[in-house]
Amino acid sequence: MSAEAPLTVAQHVAQAGLFLVAAISILGGSLQMVLGQPDTSPRLDNVHRFMAGVYLGTGLICLWAALTIRAQGFLVYLLAFGVLLAGVGRLVSIRKVGLPAPTAVWLGYLIPELVLPFVIAGAHYAGS
Repeated sequence: MSAEAPLTVAQHVAQAGLFLVAAISILGGSLQMVLGQPDTSPRLDNVHRFMAGVYLGTGLICLWAALTIRAQGFLVYLLAFGVLLAGVGRLVSIRKVGLPAPTAVWLGYLIPELVLPFVIAGAHYAGS
């Protein structure tokens, strides 16, 4: 497909999903890098800020993948899988220590983390 050809609907859907993940990851990673883990040990704050950097970096990769969606192949599936793993991590946390309050907010994070990866991957597959 040439660079001049318009994106298909499926490519737009995959791109929009990647832009959404990018925005959440860049903003969330930046915020967590600044805030750290309040009221905790140096070890936990260190791990928290490290993971914030991973979160921020992943957001930048998602942004790049969305901007260059025509050229992307397997990377989109890997990014979608990463989002799914984040949701699975949240499920493990809920199973081990319970659902944090307010529950609606945390479910509002969890549900898209479990659904959006399939939307992104499915749209990318359809647009390939």
